[in-house]
Amino acid sequence: MDRDAFVGYVRSQGWGVVASLGDDGGPQAAFLAVAATHTGELVFDARSTSRKVANLARDPRVAVTVGGTDGTTVQCEGVADVPAGADRERCAAAYVAAFPQFAGSLADDGIVLLRVTLAWARYGDFRDGRSVMTEVDVTGWGPSGD
Repeated sequence: MDRDAFVGYVRSQGWGVVASLGDDGGPQAAFLAVAATHTGELVFDARSTSRKVANLARDPRVAVTVGGTDGTTVQCEGVADVPAGADRERCAAAYVAAFPQFAGSLADDGIVLLRVTLAWARYGDFRDGRSVMTEVDVTGWGPSGD
């Protein structure tokens, strides 16, 4: 799976689980809308008062699984941040393109836009009794990957 296929996959699925580490080191997960930028970053929003925002501010390591309903998934690990300036505009555009119904929330001061730059990813296909796992080379993906 190359970057274009990865981006297309995330955009076709739209939803996933984001897992972060709580202040006690325990895992915390949330099911939410996940978009992808053309450079292979994952983008989602969250309430500024949510556990995930506090967790990722303290420890930006994150795991994200996208898909699952059709028997395929992409499992990802990376580092989350709050993009600013042109990066925020680019990430927000990708998010709004995927979820136009949430466009208004990005103007809300109580909502934070988060970006995940990938360090590792794996595609899984479990349809029809298969169990095929394929590592995805994410080298060079992210904000400088134009």
